[in-house]
Amino acid sequence: MNQPIPNQHIKPALIMAALLLSAFTGLLNETALNMAYTEIMADFQISTATAQWLTTGFLLVMGILVPLSAYLNQTYTTRQLYITALSLLSLGTFVAALAPAFSLLLLARIIQASGLGILMPLMINILLLIFPPKRRGTVMGIMSLVILCGPAFGPSFSGFITEYFTWHYIFWTTLPIFLLLLAFGWKVVQNVTVPRKLKFDIPSFLLSSLGFGGIVFGFSMAGEGGGEFVSTEVILPILIGFTALIIFSKRQFKIEQPLLNLRVLKYPMYVFGLFAVFVGHMIIMSQAILLPMFLKTGLAITGLIAGLILLPAEACNGIMSVVIGRLMDKYGPKWLVIPGFALLIVTTFLFSGISRDISIAAFILLHIGLIIGVTMISSPSQTNGLNQLPRKYYPDGTAIVNTLMQIAGALGTAVSVSLLTKGQHNYMISGEAAGENIVAEALIAGVQYAFSFLVVITIIGFVASLFIKRVNV
Repeated sequence: MNQPIPNQHIKPALIMAALLLSAFTGLLNETALNMAYTEIMADFQISTATAQWLTTGFLLVMGILVPLSAYLNQTYTTRQLYITALSLLSLGTFVAALAPAFSLLLLARIIQASGLGILMPLMINILLLIFPPKRRGTVMGIMSLVILCGPAFGPSFSGFITEYFTWHYIFWTTLPIFLLLLAFGWKVVQNVTVPRKLKFDIPSFLLSSLGFGGIVFGFSMAGEGGGEFVSTEVILPILIGFTALIIFSKRQFKIEQPLLNLRVLKYPMYVFGLFAVFVGHMIIMSQAILLPMFLKTGLAITGLIAGLILLPAEACNGIMSVVIGRLMDKYGPKWLVIPGFALLIVTTFLFSGISRDISIAAFILLHIGLIIGVTMISSPSQTNGLNQLPRKYYPDGTAIVNTLMQIAGALGTAVSVSLLTKGQHNYMISGEAAGENIVAEALIAGVQYAFSFLVVITIIGFVASLFIKRVNV
């Protein structure tokens, strides 16, 4: 691994600010189009399946690029990677704001994803290096706020924009922020590692791209195809992806300089951290689709009001992320992760029975509980797991974490849309469908069906969390 620079003048607070603000704005863009698809489809005269490529393409590029991050983080300087990432994010945002055709908007999303795919692993790796283990709980808690709130805040942000402006202003609003952060980072981001020359293993890169890309593509196609998993378009890329990953994994243990060092998987608390982050990100991406649809279609609420209803949970999470980080530093993960999964079981179960009769106050409280529950499991589990890794494995550990986030995002999106569609279909043929609110009632039945799956996932997570142990550093 590239070694930290022994520099007494490194300013970790400024570097952290640049990385976190950039990541938050980038992740916000990941889901900001969720409430703008209707307008985009009308402007470009495209179908829902075509519009979904704005999400699929984003996740696909992230899934391919993130495994490369371990190599990039060891080969290039901090400043080089940060400036490249912000330049790509700025360029992609500018192209998206001007896009006169869907093809250019899709290209812009791919450019954005390339920048974010470089930035996310860089952020985690650098924060691990510039802060001592005793402060990592607090730091990772703040980082968890960014990782969870960015995608979750996207629908609220775009709901406000599309209520008063065109969808183009989603990008016109964030472009100045990226440019300011590029200038800020140019001034304050310092090189905190010494790069070293590594051999770039092209077969490993091709296998990882085919593997992670195939899995992300397959699950995304399930979401786009009305949630149909049993189809050639879904099963074939997933099978190809898993086969490529098996070959990729075997190769990493044979070559002298692996693209991704899978020896990190021998550390049990790190593996549990991967599982917890996977579950947490899948729930975040699922609710980011399901809850806006419930509010807009099920309750016939405008995009602006729906965004405002979703906002309190993000505000509470902003406060709780720091609190949870400090509790992690003091007490360890056990007394946060286990209650966190218990809270998720309760909130997902109550959402699985949601109806049009729910009050706005009750909805907000449930949403707050759901988001805080995810924060209680993701940040402490990830911090505890990364603490178990030797310093030389940090780039590989963070690369795998970020790759799994993209797979979790694709899986959460696909499963949510699949079960939503299935629940709607079951309701329509059940004989209960009648009256003028049939579309809204069917949508609500689909949301209930999708959340029932999340209940099962959180129960499995709760059982696994009973075996978590604090890593002594």
